[in-house]
Amino acid sequence: MTYVPVDKKGTVDPLDVKNAIREDTILVTIMHSNNEVGTLQPIEEIAEICQEKDVFFHTDASQSVGKVAIDLEKTKIDFLTVAGHKIYAPKGVGALFIREGIEIEPLIHGARQENGQRASTENVPYIAALGQAAVQAAHHLPNNDLKDIRDYFYEQLRKEFNDKIHLNGDQMNRLPNTLNVSFIGYNGAKILEDNPDVWAATGSACHTSSTVISPVLKAMGVDEKVALGAIRFSVGRYTTKEEIDETVALLKVYFTGENLINRYLHE
Repeated sequence: MTYVPVDKKGTVDPLDVKNAIREDTILVTIMHSNNEVGTLQPIEEIAEICQEKDVFFHTDASQSVGKVAIDLEKTKIDFLTVAGHKIYAPKGVGALFIREGIEIEPLIHGARQENGQRASTENVPYIAALGQAAVQAAHHLPNNDLKDIRDYFYEQLRKEFNDKIHLNGDQMNRLPNTLNVSFIGYNGAKILEDNPDVWAATGSACHTSSTVISPVLKAMGVDEKVALGAIRFSVGRYTTKEEIDETVALLKVYFTGENLINRYLHE
């Protein structure tokens, strides 16, 4: 197993991938977008490199599908992962795209369900729900609603907290729904603990209670004091500006109150 680094924006350098491929390399796997800071990876370039090297290429597009366009005809991705609940399908259903002509070992041996890739009775309602969710995602994809509401959120935070806010990740080349910011000089986990009405995370959604520095931010070289104050916000299809305003107001009250207490203790 070979790991490649990321830069300060959380981006993988295709040249690093190319240099890491050995004669015995059989698979390269790169996240399509980072699940904490939202940085989009140069998947097209990496896919071309893998094709030239005759190595299979997989990308986990769980965060990206339904939010950014992915052209599987143009980009020579061999395998692509989809997580249903990321596009409003039920939790517990997903899909793996396998390019035509590629055969892999079945996940579960036995009967011939799912083209022989996974034996056992299909969960038809969940599969149908994933299909319908994909249709709806394609319908919403052309508009910029997520980006607009995310940018509005960031603007309001900047307006209230100025230079106490630090944006983590690539400012331009990122998912339209993800906003990872650090409250400099504060502990992100403590902020969320004291604000139960604000639903967010200090890292990926799988590690919401973590009080340690995110390994993603650490790999990006984010200063420890900045990384400790990181919070990952996500907006969705139904997020409103009113909800954003309410969140900013809650955070403003929290910081104002905490600053008053600190000032009192100092005096």
